[in-house]
Amino acid sequence: MAALGVVCLLLGAASWPSASALGEEFWPGQSAADILSGAASRRRYLLYDVNPPEGFNLRRDVYIRMASLLKTLLKTEEWVLVLPPWGRLYHWQSPDIPQVRIPWADFFDLPSLNRNIPVMEYEQFIAESGGPFIDQVYVLQSYAEGWSQGTWEEKVDARPCTDPPPYTQDKHEYYRGWFWGYEETRGLNVSCLSVQGSASVVAPVLLRNTSARSVMLDRAENLLHDHYGGKAYWDTRRSMVFARHLRAVGDRFRSRYLNSTDEADRTPFQEDWTKMQVKLGSSLGGPYLGVHLRRKDFIWGHREDVPSLEGAVRKVRRLLEQLGLRTVFVATDAAPAEVELLRRLLPEMVRFAPTRGELERYKDGGVAIIDQWVCAHARFFIGTSVSTFSFRIHEEREILGLDPRTTYNRFCGDQEEQCEQPTHWKVAY
Repeated sequence: MAALGVVCLLLGAASWPSASALGEEFWPGQSAADILSGAASRRRYLLYDVNPPEGFNLRRDVYIRMASLLKTLLKTEEWVLVLPPWGRLYHWQSPDIPQVRIPWADFFDLPSLNRNIPVMEYEQFIAESGGPFIDQVYVLQSYAEGWSQGTWEEKVDARPCTDPPPYTQDKHEYYRGWFWGYEETRGLNVSCLSVQGSASVVAPVLLRNTSARSVMLDRAENLLHDHYGGKAYWDTRRSMVFARHLRAVGDRFRSRYLNSTDEADRTPFQEDWTKMQVKLGSSLGGPYLGVHLRRKDFIWGHREDVPSLEGAVRKVRRLLEQLGLRTVFVATDAAPAEVELLRRLLPEMVRFAPTRGELERYKDGGVAIIDQWVCAHARFFIGTSVSTFSFRIHEEREILGLDPRTTYNRFCGDQEEQCEQPTHWKVAY
């Protein structure tokens, strides 16, 4: 690793004690819940944020990277990951529904997350740490000079910011920024780190170059996975269990409109993900075809890979005939006019259309999760090329033990007779 740059913005706090000084009970070997129940005064806080245009499902991927970094930090000190509140995402386009400062518990099961790493909501961090102050904000960036030499190396250095950071100082010299919609939050110091490599490449900076008790990594998507597709990756991914109330809505919808239940579909589910290990191919899935049909920006951004509505309907009809199914569940971000066209072309289509009250209660993110949950339980699934929404459904179906041949499928463009299908990523237990 290249030598670490000098990071000067320290708060003057005392050095953190060693593992032996704190006692073995606070270190690896204990569960995440045990760590969370320890004395808060010994704990350091890792916060993060992502480039604003990034969508919900890419942000879920960044969480996996941050979880890997936290596991590295926990080998030396006591840390907790502060979950960045949700809000103001591009795909959440219900303009009259307030969608900001949304806690993770609205979308995911926090006890499940805590079985993997210690986490807390942002408001819990405010209450525990003494206020809405973040000691050190690091804005992550690529190296200005790139890596044109052809040799990849993992490295991190304190560097001047290549672009103006998205923070401004107020008259008290505190840094103000987006901070997930919490206008009262202030950063005490802001500086830039050039990074190249996996998430844990920044661990030495957090452990040795700053004594800040709370550290935020902005633009955390610049960090890569430590070990993509390995056991640590899948432990974190499996821990991202959807919130129970959203699963319940999806299950009721399956039962009422799709003749689908876990018992009949042979899709067993356990609340404790650490005890759930299903043999691949042992699950059947519900008697319907699951479809994710991405539209909007994909129509022009991935024109060659996305079929027309008519082309998609032709593919769906062929699959229904081949599979002996009569119903298709469609998750789509299509405009209302396109949805109406789909209804005319595909009367077999079933969709989850939330009422106004359900939309206010579950938000756009919750509705998307319900769509993913229903698609995950289908007898056969076909998605959209390079869509992280479809990719998350692949993972969910893999966890549920459905046959890979029924999972890793995607629409081809209208000009393609055949196209490359998604890669099978097998769960590592």
